[in-house]
Amino acid sequence: MAQNSNQIQVQSQQQLQTLSPLQILVVKLLELPTVELEDRVKSELLDNPALEEGKEETPENVADELSNSEDEGDTSYNALDDYRSDDDIPDYRLQEHNYSRNDRMEEIPFSDTTSFYETLKDQLSEHDLDEHQRQLADYLIGSLDDDGLLRKPLDALVDELLIYMGVDTTVQELEYVLQVIQQFDPAGIGARDLQECLLIQIRRKAQTPEGKQDSLLPLEEKIISSFYKEFTTKHWDKICQQLGVSEEQCQQAIKEITRLNPRPGASMGEAIGKNLQQITPDFIVDIDDEGNVSFSLNNPNLPELRLNPDFSRQLKEQTGSSVKQTRDQKEAALFLKQKIDAAQGFIDAIRQRQTTMTNVMKAIIELQHSFFQEGDEALLKPMILKDVAERAKLDISTVSRVCNSKYAQTPYGIFPLRYFFTEGFVKQNGEEMSSREVKKVLKELIDKEDKHHPLTDDELTRMMEDKGYPMARRTVAKYRMQLNIPVARMRRE
Repeated sequence: MAQNSNQIQVQSQQQLQTLSPLQILVVKLLELPTVELEDRVKSELLDNPALEEGKEETPENVADELSNSEDEGDTSYNALDDYRSDDDIPDYRLQEHNYSRNDRMEEIPFSDTTSFYETLKDQLSEHDLDEHQRQLADYLIGSLDDDGLLRKPLDALVDELLIYMGVDTTVQELEYVLQVIQQFDPAGIGARDLQECLLIQIRRKAQTPEGKQDSLLPLEEKIISSFYKEFTTKHWDKICQQLGVSEEQCQQAIKEITRLNPRPGASMGEAIGKNLQQITPDFIVDIDDEGNVSFSLNNPNLPELRLNPDFSRQLKEQTGSSVKQTRDQKEAALFLKQKIDAAQGFIDAIRQRQTTMTNVMKAIIELQHSFFQEGDEALLKPMILKDVAERAKLDISTVSRVCNSKYAQTPYGIFPLRYFFTEGFVKQNGEEMSSREVKKVLKELIDKEDKHHPLTDDELTRMMEDKGYPMARRTVAKYRMQLNIPVARMRRE
């Protein structure tokens, strides 16, 4: 028996805002810094035969080209025929003029230093391990961070070895191999945290002839093994009382502990180097003798782009012919049009990116003109994304994308664009200034304090108010934390 439905279908119109493919491409390109943009352009040149390096054709260029071809014969390159050939790479991609005008052929220097991994591998060869254990040791060495410490738990490494390498092992086997690695130099390599790192160094020192005669080493080991939390929070008095030793002995032991190396991997020269990063500025800011500030986009290796003229000519021939086209001819024409549209869209997106980048940097320089003239951090004015967006007549999200991971080279150094954005602060006299200047004053007070009796946040609040910077204690604490300055007790010497 059919059931009556009370549902009614209603037609309604809605306005939905969607991004066009070109807008999506522009957004993606805006997020790329200079080096990644150059790689993206090179990739597009290889993927799309309708796109090539060179200046766009003007009527004068076309006339010259036709004149030369009449004199020298028709030697033009047929892009479509080459694309259909068995060669994956067109000939013109392999010609020497494919290089940028600013490219220089230079010999690549190779480092003759031994890497972190090779150094540990050499030490591993001196130990008697079977093939399975050596495989585990290789993986453990490769899992060490830049400090030479193993931050991953062993049970997680057991899963990784099984999934990625097909090696079945146990936590106990990894523990044994890790103890072998912890015997390597420098002392502390392979520790799972700072506490274990310090203990390894103390125990290694105790095994030396000098260490066996050092009466402080047992005390140092006791402090780190039993009072590590008190040690990290500098509760010296509590440590001395619980150990039942004189303050002089306790202080001497603590002094020796602070001389140990918390980052043994960093002492191995080249080390792992995972966090090493070469910054390529996206903008170059210059100042002339009269104090005028100018800038340019730093993209000397970014080639000029144009449509492949042979693709354009072939498309005109395909679409302009009055003869009925075969299926293959229609597919060829569609292929040509798709590639040309994609190439033109990419060229337009690159241009729009350059224009947007220029407008944003121009607005930043106008708003922070005093800083760019003098280079004094105190001259930075309060500025947020909205200020730049309004001056550049852009959306805030667009400005945010431009400023993300981008750098500007100035006569005073290389700065991330985010450096020029700062909160505002109003002094007692009503003057508005950057919170960066407030932090600078706060840091100067802390730098000049008596390190035996460091200033508390309450004392810093009163001193800042005396200097004309009234603020709450929590604001002082927030700025101090942003400066990576610990509380007073941790600064006491």
